[in-house]
Amino acid sequence: MQIYKRNQGKYTRVISAVAGVILSGWGCYALVRKLGGSIDKPLLGVDAIYWQFGIPVLLLIGLLLLIFWLVNRPRNADFLIATEGEMKKVSWSSRKEIIGSTKVVIVTTFIMAALLFLVDFLFANLFRLINVTG
Repeated sequence: MQIYKRNQGKYTRVISAVAGVILSGWGCYALVRKLGGSIDKPLLGVDAIYWQFGIPVLLLIGLLLLIFWLVNRPRNADFLIATEGEMKKVSWSSRKEIIGSTKVVIVTTFIMAALLFLVDFLFANLFRLINVTG
């Protein structure tokens, strides 16, 4: 197997591959736990532990090969290379701008919550008053 355009889009490809490996590993771990709870007897004369760990390990190897193939497939690799190029062009906000924007969002959220509480309280009392007098 050969790596397509080895020195281009390195970070996006590595991050994509690592994410795929983590998800695959997590899924195979869940499969190990699932098979451990469902296989109580030997199957076809083979101990259950071989089935419990063998199937997920083979699946994990297959998934790792699939991830390597997908990340290095020319069409996908070109997309990831272009994505990394575009991400380098992005004008990222400064830490000060992000903190200021976060404060505005938090304050606005609390103001909206207070207004909604007040309107809910007023309507609840209004309907309670209508119900008592009606």
